[in-house]
Amino acid sequence: MKTQNHLHDREAALALAMKDIAAELRLVDPADYVGYVRMEQYSNLEDIINSSSELLFQPGSLTFGLGADVRLSWGEEPRIFLDMEFRYDCVTVFFSLGLSRDREFIAIRMITFANPDEDPLVNTSRLASALAAARSVSQRS
Repeated sequence: MKTQNHLHDREAALALAMKDIAAELRLVDPADYVGYVRMEQYSNLEDIINSSSELLFQPGSLTFGLGADVRLSWGEEPRIFLDMEFRYDCVTVFFSLGLSRDREFIAIRMITFANPDEDPLVNTSRLASALAAARSVSQRS
């Protein structure tokens, strides 16, 4: 029997849901992110994330996890990593959202389901449903 990589499927579902958020977050100059992260000005990062998510997700369903990192090196584009938290409909996901110029990266740190099903595919489907339900009404049409 072939073993399916459920983490990969869950990260793919989360990445799809975060695509619009990532596009919004890329409107901020990377130098600003670098400054906020290096100076530990997490409230500024929280404001940016709240502003970017308020039109795309239900209030409180997507929040900043109060951690961030930047990767800078000569000759490479900056990469910003933001700790995020998604909570909606009995699903909680702690993850890192990585941003570069033209792509985003998702790394799930932990995921919990209220009353998890024994079948991981059912739980993955619950995550996808929660992500879809958390999208605001304006994004569903």
